[in-house]
Order: sequence, then C-alpha cells, then structure tokens
Amino acid sequence: MKRNLLFLFLWCIPILYFAQQEDAWVYLADKQNVSASIADPITILTQKAIDRKINHGVLIDERDVPVNENYISLLKTQPGISVLAKSKWLNAVHVRGTETNINALASLVFVSLIDFADKSLNTLKTEQVKKISKFQETFTTFNYGNALNQIQMFKGDQLHLADYTGEGMTVAVLDAGFPNVNTMSSFQRLLGAGKILGHYDFVNRDENVYTNTESNHGTLVLSTMGGYVENDYVGTAPDASYYLFITEDGPNENPVEESFWVEAAERADSLGVDVINSSLGYGSFYDKTSYNYHPLDFDGQTTYITRGANIAFEKGLLIVNSAGNEGLGGINAPADSAGVLSIGAVNSIGEYVTFSSVGSSIQPILKPDVVAQGLASVVINESDGIGSANGTSFSSPIMAGGIVCLWQALPDKTNAEIMQLVRESASQFNSPDYFLGYGIPNLQLALNNALSMKDSEENNLDIKIFPNPLSNILNIAVPSNDNESKGIFYNILGKKVLEIDLDKNKSLLDLSFLSSGLYLLKIESQTFSQTFKIVKN
Repeated sequence: MKRNLLFLFLWCIPILYFAQQEDAWVYLADKQNVSASIADPITILTQKAIDRKINHGVLIDERDVPVNENYISLLKTQPGISVLAKSKWLNAVHVRGTETNINALASLVFVSLIDFADKSLNTLKTEQVKKISKFQETFTTFNYGNALNQIQMFKGDQLHLADYTGEGMTVAVLDAGFPNVNTMSSFQRLLGAGKILGHYDFVNRDENVYTNTESNHGTLVLSTMGGYVENDYVGTAPDASYYLFITEDGPNENPVEESFWVEAAERADSLGVDVINSSLGYGSFYDKTSYNYHPLDFDGQTTYITRGANIAFEKGLLIVNSAGNEGLGGINAPADSAGVLSIGAVNSIGEYVTFSSVGSSIQPILKPDVVAQGLASVVINESDGIGSANGTSFSSPIMAGGIVCLWQALPDKTNAEIMQLVRESASQFNSPDYFLGYGIPNLQLALNNALSMKDSEENNLDIKIFPNPLSNILNIAVPSNDNESKGIFYNILGKKVLEIDLDKNKSLLDLSFLSSGLYLLKIESQTFSQTFKIVKN
C-alpha cells in the first residue's frame, strides 16, 4: 500500500507542475441596491449591529452592503476558477486557479482589479522572508491551580468584584478548532446560559467547529475568557456571549486564510459583535514563499487582512490581536494595524519574554500596544484539564476578556476611546518602547479615569473649552490660580499630535492643521489632570 501511494504521488508531480495553482484577490467594480440597503439597513445587518453603530456614531455605508452574488456566480463558471472567500468591506473575492485562468478574469466587465498573492505575478518583486510559525502558541502540560495571577496583573479581578464580568457584551473568537467546547464542563456556565450564540467554519464551509480535531487552539483561547471551574478557574470575561469562527486552516499556510478572517470579521460586524479576539498572525510564512509579504508591508495598511481589520475598526469593532511569537522578527498582520489593539507577552511578574514580537518604526503607531501574561498562561484543554501554555495567543484573549468587562462598564465609549483608556492606564505610558508597548494596563485605573473624565465634562466649572465641536480655533481657559499647565492632544489611535503650554487666563489655539475627527485633550498641571473629548469638523 505504501509503495502504491508513493507511486501515485510521484506520478502526480508532473501534472501539478504544469498546472500550478495560484491565489489572487479579484476586486469588483460595484454593488447592487446600495442606496436602498443603506436606507433600510435591517435588510443587511442585525438590529444589534445597527444599535451598536448608532450608539457609537459609526456610519452605515456602502461597505456594509453584500458583494454582488451575481458576480460571484459568474466567477464560479469561469474555466479553472474556484471561489474560496469573499469580502463585502473590500468588495473582493478570493479565487484560486492557474495564472492564465485568473488573468482571463480581467476581461469580465465587473472585475476592476486582480491582485495575485504571489506579488511577482503583479510585476512587483516580493522579498522572501524567513518562514516562521503562524500560531502564536507553544502548549505545555502543567498543572496550575487557578488563573488568579493573569487576571490580577491588570486588575481585571477588580472589575469582576464590581460585577463587570462581560454580561451583555458579545465576543467573536477567530481561531482554529474548538474541539469539545460543546460538551466540556468548564464551559457549562456559558452553554447553560445560552451564551455560545453561534459558530461557523469558514475553511470547510460548515458548522462542525466542535469536531475539528486538527487543532485545539480555539478551545484553549476561549478558555482564558469564558472558562469557569468552581474554585479552580475563572476566565477574564466569564459572562460574555461568544461566536466561535474557524478561519485558520491548520495544515496549510495560504493567504486564503486572510480572506477567511475578513469574512469572519464582516460576519461578526453584521451580528452586532463588540470585540473580536484573534490569536493569529499572517504574512511572512506561507507555504509558497512567493506569497510572503515584504517586511515593509507590515505598515498597518498594505496586507489584505490588515486592510480588512482597518475597516472593522471604522465600523466600531474593537479587535484584540496577539502581537506574535516572532521576537525580534517583528509584528505581522493584522497586529500591525493602528486600529487593532496588539498584545505582547510578559511572564508572571511582568517581565518581557523573548518570544513576544517586537514592534518597529514600520508600524504606524507604537506596537505592541500593551502586554499581558503570555508565559505559563493558565488554560483549559479539550479534555477539561487545567494546565499552562506559552504564547501571545493567550496574552491576547486574557487581555481581551478584561477589555470586554471594561467596555461593559463604559457602554457609551467608542472602540477608540476604550483602546486609549487601556493604553493610558498602562505601566509605562509615559515611556513606551517596542518590547512592552505602553506596558501592563490597570483596568481599574482605566475605569476610574473614564468616570473622572465624565465628571469633569459634566461638572467642571474652572476649565472652559469652546467651541466644541470646532472648526479651526479652540479657546481654553484654565483656573486663574494655576501657574503652569499644559494641554496634550491625542488622536483616536492614541498618538500624541500636539503638546502646548497653556496661559493661566486663556489660550487661543489654531488647530487648522488637524484632520477632522475625534481627539482627546488632556489638561494637566501640578494640581490637577482632566481629559476632554474634542470634535473637529
């Protein structure tokens, strides 16, 4: 039997050689019924998704309208073409076929652009990058009493004590398999309350997420947020609701996984999900090295998955993503996105661990954003056993659960505001670096700061800021008895854009150079520190 299999394999090689399959993204020219769909959004989104967007001031636009299914049907009829995934946000379809057959699609009137995963086929040379492990995890069997340290590290337990345990919040977990989640006792708290809201395998196009045994990665990740064992284990968001989506094809490394990820993010948005946890990274380790992105492509706007993540951020989703296990090899996609909260790893006493990916000036903002415990993280495996695992795969969901609880406590905040509160609460916010980012957050401090900000905005009689919203000129009047104060402006991604000294009576600021949007203005002196939301038209 082995000889026969070997013979068959060798016999097939020439056929595979002469019919080399390629992957590409086909961008479409337009969509159907755009105006009508936007005018009646319940036809394309759930009511929860619509409510979330209204609550957070997120526009419903053409990107929410589905891809034209007639175009997809026509693509499927083209010779040698397989349609593997689609994205309404990017109005694109992921196809597979020979180079010749894919290029032939350019003759279709509704095809606006073809982008091969092998960039050399687009006449653009792509540098081959060292192949590294995509999964941000290294699992180790180790009996660990409970998960207290990894929650206490960022004061997530304090939010639990205040009854912020994720109730009413919805999380989508984009990962690999979730074996046995539906039968494990450690998930009965979720299952009994009906808080596993749905699941789907975007790779195999079915709902068999619990029987996919190629990887237990999703089960481990979910356990850090939603696992619960009486007196032994509490996840960081034990009362949140969850969608479980498989986007990772365990045995293979192919850019179609980027497309599956974007599809799942779009599904999450349509379902009204609040937070996505993604313990995955892509771009520099594909089986076919010609598909690898250039290191400079991890700039927060180039890779397909990152572009999808950027739209997800604009749509109001808060994405928490593992920074990666590449150490000095750097950040991959979509952790490079400015709209993604990227989580690095530390040990149990808050020290950097060498596998955690280091950021660089290539990214548009400082990466990683913050860190959580990723060495000896406490997890529950598919056999209901409590053990430990290493990797930013676990620091990400551990932190994501805490952020879910924080957002539960601050439902009027936008995704950008929550991300900034988390950064500002972190241990080295005033001296960040590429290893720990802004450091270890203190979510109790983040909550306190937000509540203080609200009180300041509603009750402050000493500081006057007007007009707000503003066009170009902003007036700031600080207390007359304060001799030295300064104002610091941050954009919605947490990047400092301006720092000025303020006159004790009034400062007149020309902000015409700032783009339209939401900003946070922190006014501080030796006697006070208060933060205000500023809107520039």
